[in-house]
Amino acid sequence: MKRAYKILLLLSAVLILGLNACEKEIPPENEEPEVEDPDEISLFIYEGLKDVYLWYDMVDKLENGYFDTTKDFYTYLNNFGSNYEDLFEDLLYQRGTVDRWSWIVDDYEELENSFAGISKSMGYDFRLVQIYGSNDIFGYIRYVLPGSPAEGAGLKRGDLFLKVNGQQMTIDNYMDLLFNNDSYYLTLMSIVDNEFIVGEDTEVMNAVVLQENPVYYTDVLDIGGVQTGYLVYNAFTSNFDVELNQAFQDFKDQGVQRLILDLRYNGGGSIQTAIYLASMIYDTDDTKIFAKSEWNDKYTAYIKSTYGADYLNYYFTEVIEKYDEDTQTTLTYDISSLGISELYVITSKSTASASELVINGLEPYFDVKLIGKNTTGKYVGSVTVKDYYTRENLNPSHKWAMQPIVLKITNTLGNPADLSAPGYVNGLQPDFEASEDYKNLLPFGDENEPLLKATIDYIIGAKSARAKPALVEGIDYRVVADSRDFKPLSKEMYLEGDFWIKDKQQK
Repeated sequence: MKRAYKILLLLSAVLILGLNACEKEIPPENEEPEVEDPDEISLFIYEGLKDVYLWYDMVDKLENGYFDTTKDFYTYLNNFGSNYEDLFEDLLYQRGTVDRWSWIVDDYEELENSFAGISKSMGYDFRLVQIYGSNDIFGYIRYVLPGSPAEGAGLKRGDLFLKVNGQQMTIDNYMDLLFNNDSYYLTLMSIVDNEFIVGEDTEVMNAVVLQENPVYYTDVLDIGGVQTGYLVYNAFTSNFDVELNQAFQDFKDQGVQRLILDLRYNGGGSIQTAIYLASMIYDTDDTKIFAKSEWNDKYTAYIKSTYGADYLNYYFTEVIEKYDEDTQTTLTYDISSLGISELYVITSKSTASASELVINGLEPYFDVKLIGKNTTGKYVGSVTVKDYYTRENLNPSHKWAMQPIVLKITNTLGNPADLSAPGYVNGLQPDFEASEDYKNLLPFGDENEPLLKATIDYIIGAKSARAKPALVEGIDYRVVADSRDFKPLSKEMYLEGDFWIKDKQQK
C-alpha cells in the first residue's frame, strides 16, 4: 500500500510528502517473510528518515539494498521492540557531532502547541548553575512573562533561588523539582560577602497554559543624537508576526535610524517570520534573495523539476500574509520597514537557528555588528513528519512524530557553503565580546545592563572594558541547564506553507 507522510516544515506550516512504496525494502518475488511484521511505528520511522532525512545517503541502513532479505529488514526493526527512540537514534548520521538536532516525540499535539508558543509553565525563564566542589545548584531568573504565575508570585529578572518546595536543589534532584512538578514555591536567596543568604519563600505557583509573546520589550534610545530602536525578541513565533510589525511601525513613527536587536535568548522559530523581520529591518524588495535552501538529492531534484529552481530561494517581502480560519481568507498586512543598514545584534550561545538566519541573510547587504558571545551554529532545518496514509487521513493509531533535519539554509552568497567551516561551526563570532551573569541582571532597557551598555559603548566608540561576568570572588560555578533546553522548539526553524508532493518518481 502506498503511504504518505504529512510533513510540517519546521523552518511553520504543513508540508506533506508522499512516500512511495518503492522506498520500502520490498521482498523478492515469491519470498515469504519468516519473521513477524514490524509494527507501523517502526516502519513509519524507517521510511520517513529514508525519504526526507538530509543525510540519508550517509547512513548505510537507509540505503536501498542494505538488507539482503525482508527477513533481515524486519529482524532489524523488531529488535528495537517498542524502543522507538533507540531506533530513531540508530538511523541518524554522526549523532552529536554532525546531527545534533534531529529528534522524535510521542505526541504531536503538544508539539503543535509549541509552534504557537503555547506551553504549560509557571511563566519564567531561568538558568541553573552548579557550585564547584558541591552538588548544590542555584538558579537565576532571566525574565518573567506578564500575567504569569511567576509574575503573580512577585518574581522578577535577576532574582536568585536556591530551593524548591523547601528542598535544596542538587545535581540529582533539580529535574524532578522543577520540570516534573506543576505546583511549587521557591526559596529566594542573595549573595553577601561571598555567602549565600537564604531569603523568603514565594507563594505557591501552579503551572498554567500560557502563550508567550516573543516581542518582549521595546524602547527608543537617543544614542549620540540618533534615534535607536531597542527590541528584545525571544522567539520567531509566527502567531505574533503582526505584533512584531506593529513594533516596527512604532519605531518608524519615532524616527528610528538604527536598531539594537536583542536575540540573546532567541533560539529560533519560523523561517517565514525571519523573512518578515529581515524585511522590517532592511528592505521589502521582493526581487532580492534573503536565503536559499538545500534539501537531500531526491527532494532538491524533485522541487527543481516540479516547481523550478527558484522555489528553493526565499525573498524579502512587502507584506505579511495570514490565513484567517473564521473567514477562510488570507489577510495581508503591509510590512513596516525601517529601511536601515545599521544593525547591532546582541547574541549569546543561546542565539540559534532562525536568529542566525537573520544575521547571515542580511550580511551580504550590509555589515551586521554582533555584541555578546558566539551563537550556537545551527544552519540546518527540520520538518515535523507525521504518519499519514493519504493527504487527508492521519494514522489514528498513534501520535508519534519525527523532527529530522531535512535541509540546509544559506544566504544569497551560499554561505555557509561548508557547515564545518571556521566561523560557522562554532557559531557566528561577535565583533565585541560581552556577557551577562547572575550578578548583573538589570532590567531590560537599563543603559547599565551589561550587554546593552556594551552595545551602546561599541556604537559611540567608548573604550570601556568589555562586560564580563561579575563573579563573586571565591565562588565558581558551571552552567547546568536553561529552562529553554526543555522546550521542544528551543532551537528550531519552521517554514510557512502547505503543499503536497505526490508525484515523486521511483528511485
